[in-house]
Formats: sequence, structure tokens, C-alpha cells
Amino acid sequence: MNTEFFEALAQLEKEKGIPEGYLLEKIKNAIVIAVRRDYGAEENVLVDIDPATGKFAVALRMQVVEEVENPAEQLTLDQAKTYSKRAKIGGTVDIKLETKQFGRIAAQTAKHIIRQGIREAERGMMLEEFQSRQHEIVTGVVSRIDERKGLVSVEIGKFETILPRSEQVQSEVLHEGDRIKVYVVDVLGGEKGPKIMISRTHPGLVKRLFEMEVPEIFDGTVEIKAVSREAGSRTKIAVCSDNKDVDAVGACIGPKGVRVSKIVDELGGEKIDVVKYSDVPEEFIAAALSPANIVSVQITDEEQRACKVTVPDEQLSLAIGNKGQNARLAAKLTGFKIDIRPESGFFGEDPEE
Repeated sequence: MNTEFFEALAQLEKEKGIPEGYLLEKIKNAIVIAVRRDYGAEENVLVDIDPATGKFAVALRMQVVEEVENPAEQLTLDQAKTYSKRAKIGGTVDIKLETKQFGRIAAQTAKHIIRQGIREAERGMMLEEFQSRQHEIVTGVVSRIDERKGLVSVEIGKFETILPRSEQVQSEVLHEGDRIKVYVVDVLGGEKGPKIMISRTHPGLVKRLFEMEVPEIFDGTVEIKAVSREAGSRTKIAVCSDNKDVDAVGACIGPKGVRVSKIVDELGGEKIDVVKYSDVPEEFIAAALSPANIVSVQITDEEQRACKVTVPDEQLSLAIGNKGQNARLAAKLTGFKIDIRPESGFFGEDPEE
């Protein structure tokens, strides 16, 4: 029986990945609780389980007294002598218990607690695994789609989590069985296991995709300084390098645009502007408004981080972008409020007015 028990432990460790020591601790606790309930014992339950020797022993340690006040923990000398001839008043004797002595209720209790312990261990290991992948990209498989609620269930390994409607790219159509990359925004513990918050719209997804695709970012030669994104439509990413011989923007775009093209494909055709970061705000703001050409940038309020940008008249619509998107993304990227003005000073109205 002991051999089968320890073999079962080894099998659980192999299949579930739960350390044998953790299981043994839970099993010991379960047996102690079961014996206490069956025998009314308190602190006198001994459980010795040793995989190395194959030992599995359970006992009640009883005090030898002249007059018994607590039968669950005390024995008279005559009673103690039946278990140990060396018993004496003031000493203790250990009464070994057979597993079958625990009774059906004790066995069921132990079984329940052991099962609960295994579930807790699995949840703990899963939480630890996903916490180590927080703010990273993971690949999942779309398992179910609730069109009414707009929820998408995604299987990540053995775990299933939800991609909420708010974290989905509106222009993206997902199907069951699709393999998708998602960004792990946060991981929270819970009674039913870890709650993994994932996203397809988070700017961090674009940042991690560039890290995966561009070796110079991965090895630290090129640094991503900021990302602003309107998922499914357009992203701006600011990069720089301390190495003067490295073209940070060129490294991200890749030969013939191959690197950035792979990321665009992964994001379903989302446009990506890679711009050069600068510690000089005027230079950074001008770069952030690309592809528009900028005449000048004037910081109007350093405390409020506000600026006025002048562009050629014919570049005004390009600088502002469709529905203001280019200016909006540039403002998010730089952290400045940007007031864009045409070089002529007029927005198409009659100068005489």
C-alpha cells in the first residue's frame, strides 16, 4: 500500500507539476485533521511520511498519568503498559494507528483536503507562471466567441481567459481556432485560479512586437522611448540609440521595410509611424508629427507642456490627420498639448476678415 501511495505522489508531481514536498505537507495536514475529528485528539497526532524510506506512520502520542482527565490525550499506567512495557508515569507512549482505523468519514475528509490542496497548488503555480509573464506577449487560441456579449475566450496553455470587447481591435474579426498574440496587462489571484487580464489594443503589445522583431531593441542598442496607439488604425513609436553609428528608425523599419511590415501584418494592417526620439522637445514634437513637414515648434508653456507648431499651408491637413488622429497621437507620444497653425496664419478664411 505504501509503495502505491508514493508512486501516486510521484505521478502527481509528474503530471501536475506539483512538488512532492508540497503534496506531502498537505497530506500530513489532512491526516492530522482527520485523526483529530475521529479520535477527539488535539496536539498529540504524529504523522511521519518519508518517501526515501517508504515509511508511512500515523500515531497518537499519549501522556501517562495516574488519573485520566482527558481520554483523548491521556492513559493510565496500566493502559500504557499494553503499548509499551517501558511506560512510566509522567512519560508518553505512541499508539500507532492503521489507515483503516480512521474510518470512512476521516478518509473522506482527508481525500477532500488533499484534493483541495492539489487545486491550491495548481492555482499557485499557474499564478506564479503568469505573473512572470506580466507585461509580455503570449500566444493563445480562440476557443469560444460570445457574439451577444462580445467576449472572446482564449486558451493560453492549459488556462482559459477572456478577451473583453474593450480590449479587442474593432476592425479585427476573430474566429474559433485562430492563434492570436495578446498582451498580458495584469495577473490577479482568485479563488478559482488566477485572473489574467489580456489585451489586443494595449500600446505594450506593439512595444513587445518590436522587441521580438528588432534585434537591436532586444539587445539594448535601440531603445523605445514612447508609444501612442489607436488600435486597429495607427500607432506612433519613438526610438533612439546611444550609438551614433546606429540608425534607430532604420533598424526598426528594417531592410525594405521588412521588420515593420511583419508587425503591421500581425496587427491586421495597422499603420505604424516610427519616429526619432529627442531630448529636445521641439525636435521630438516635429518628428512626432511626421509625415508632415514642420516649419517651427515654439514651446508656449513649459509648466503646462503646451506648444505651437507652424506647418506649410498645404501640410496642415496632413499634420492634423484624419479626424485629428495624427495630432492626437503626436500629443500622446510627446506629452505636449499641440496647437497646429498654418504658415500663413489663416485656416482658409478670407485674410480681410
